[in-house]
Amino acid sequence: MADYRFDDRIAVITGAGRGLGRAYALLLAARGAKVIVNDPGGAIRGEGGDDGPAADVVAEIRALGGEAVACTESVATPEGGRAIIDCALDHYGRIDTLIHNAGNVRYGSMKELSQEDFDAVLDVHLRGAFHVARPAFPIMCKAGYGRIVLTSSIGGIYGNENCVNYGMSKSGMIGLNNILALEGEAEGVRSNIIVPGAVTRMAEGIDVSAYPPMGPELVAPVVGWLAHESCSITGQMLASMAGRVARVFIAESQGVYQPDWSIEDVGERIDAIMDSADPVTFGLHGHVDHIRYSFGRAVAGK
Repeated sequence: MADYRFDDRIAVITGAGRGLGRAYALLLAARGAKVIVNDPGGAIRGEGGDDGPAADVVAEIRALGGEAVACTESVATPEGGRAIIDCALDHYGRIDTLIHNAGNVRYGSMKELSQEDFDAVLDVHLRGAFHVARPAFPIMCKAGYGRIVLTSSIGGIYGNENCVNYGMSKSGMIGLNNILALEGEAEGVRSNIIVPGAVTRMAEGIDVSAYPPMGPELVAPVVGWLAHESCSITGQMLASMAGRVARVFIAESQGVYQPDWSIEDVGERIDAIMDSADPVTFGLHGHVDHIRYSFGRAVAGK
């Protein structure tokens, strides 16, 4: 089997100074990519800044014979997002791959979370994804090629206590990914989501002594495939945790058709409505397919 290479490909990776992003940058660079290592070097809450992390990863890549440029702009603003993409254009003239990995953590329950902490997390995770995808996407479409990898989380898909800002950001990523995949379908641009599980500084304060091996290097190959020209999927989510890789997807129950409903009818038939045996799944064009399926049940009268 031939190696999957990224020779002459230009990859922008946000949050690439540490953890998962660093692993992605090192892997793609080792396979020939020219990498924009973006990281403002902030603390885990997103405060402060340090040029060191991005510069260190660039130095690692260059020491191994690769090519990389550091960028310490923040994804948290539209101007920062544009500057990150401009860094790729200024140095290499184009962008082939965008991996949005940047993140921060500010814990708080629905009862306690401050507006400041809510906005600070959405600005980096969800709005940050838009801030870099918005300038990169039309460039990719014009070139007829692009690979976008966004980052969600099991905390966004299934929820987790005391991190509503994080959960909302990561579930919102699904909507953004769907739109990028749909609008990029005819333009040679594919967009997918990684749902990673790895022990990084995000796990600070958590007892991980009983965890199986789950370093960033186990996730990086999955992201590498999603970022590669041979990636055959779009609008999808792949989870990677502790060596397990799986598809994550949204499904519907078969549902129940009636020509008219009352509140009492819903209560009486709720078990059948909720029955998830033999679920229905829709693909990239699920918006249209959901409507078509529902209309078909109505026309058939069952």
